[in-house]
Amino acid sequence: MKYIEEFRNFDLAQGISRRLFQIARREITLMEVCGTHTVSIFRYGLKKILPKNIRLLSGPGCPVCVTPNPYLDKAFVYAHEKDFIIATFGDMVKVPGSRSSLERERAQGCDIRVVYSARDALRIAAENKKKKIMFLGVGFETTAPTIAASIVEAKKLGLGNFFVFSAHKLIPPPMEALVSDGEVRLDGFICPGHVSTIIGSKPYEPISGKYKIPCVIAGFEPLDVLQAIYMLTNQIENGEARVEIQYRRSVKEEGNPKALALMYEVFETADAEWRGLGIIPDSGLKITDKYAEFNIESNMDIEVPEPVPESEGCICGEILKGLKTPLDCKLFRRVCNPSNPLGACMVSSEGTCAAYYDYECPEYED
Repeated sequence: MKYIEEFRNFDLAQGISRRLFQIARREITLMEVCGTHTVSIFRYGLKKILPKNIRLLSGPGCPVCVTPNPYLDKAFVYAHEKDFIIATFGDMVKVPGSRSSLERERAQGCDIRVVYSARDALRIAAENKKKKIMFLGVGFETTAPTIAASIVEAKKLGLGNFFVFSAHKLIPPPMEALVSDGEVRLDGFICPGHVSTIIGSKPYEPISGKYKIPCVIAGFEPLDVLQAIYMLTNQIENGEARVEIQYRRSVKEEGNPKALALMYEVFETADAEWRGLGIIPDSGLKITDKYAEFNIESNMDIEVPEPVPESEGCICGEILKGLKTPLDCKLFRRVCNPSNPLGACMVSSEGTCAAYYDYECPEYED
């Protein structure tokens, strides 16, 4: 295949759908752990051409959504420090913390700037050497190497006013946490293509080996996702559990060794809190001592108020665990929407609530 249209071919999609109807005999629950997959599934109406006994759940695949309130609350406090600039990706601006959001803090006069890359934040630091510039390091393994590169570059340039507030997270640990606690029954994982381009396929092997849960790494076009669902269903119906790569045009078993080496030069694993999932051991990345001069938490002590509970009625945490869907939320569309997001799952374009709002039920009424 050479062109993107080929990955959206209706006849091929119908062919895969017919094959699924032929082989899917039991009740099957699959979870995608990538927000881009979630959007693709809804945008192209893939659920509508699947057998009714194949159920798709959205998991903790949106980095903005899983970032917990304590991180956001701390960012708000930093924002009020003198001569301080926060640089962030745009999807973090509206995420509600315990009492506020970056959007509200900016309206109150805090210097909060939206950037498109960590290099933009480096440029801001170079142009404002009398101020402290803090970049919000939010993302999975896809983003972490680029942030690591910015820290290495800051060291080479001697930018002593550049800092990172790391909330980077790793995808395999929460996947294992979900299957190990048994709260939600899963038969297979549609694994994230972007993340797997960096980490490869081997990190998922403990999930398929220990828990007998098939894993298929998928691309993001509709035929990619449908083929991954077929591959998972085929494994499940044949009593198999292994890691397969559907997205071979981008993902290799070993991943990207150079990106991984850079990531683990600057970061090391640490326990991390996930919205809805709690603290998961070794699921986060913190800056190593070698680069501690760029770790804002190592260089500034601040007092953060105790977090308050999520918005009353918000079930974002349960949605991220696959226990509920946005349609189970009493706030969905009635009160919570992209213009007035009460939970993180409605903020990001990759959030499950946002996907449901845009694609699943436009005819929904109170």
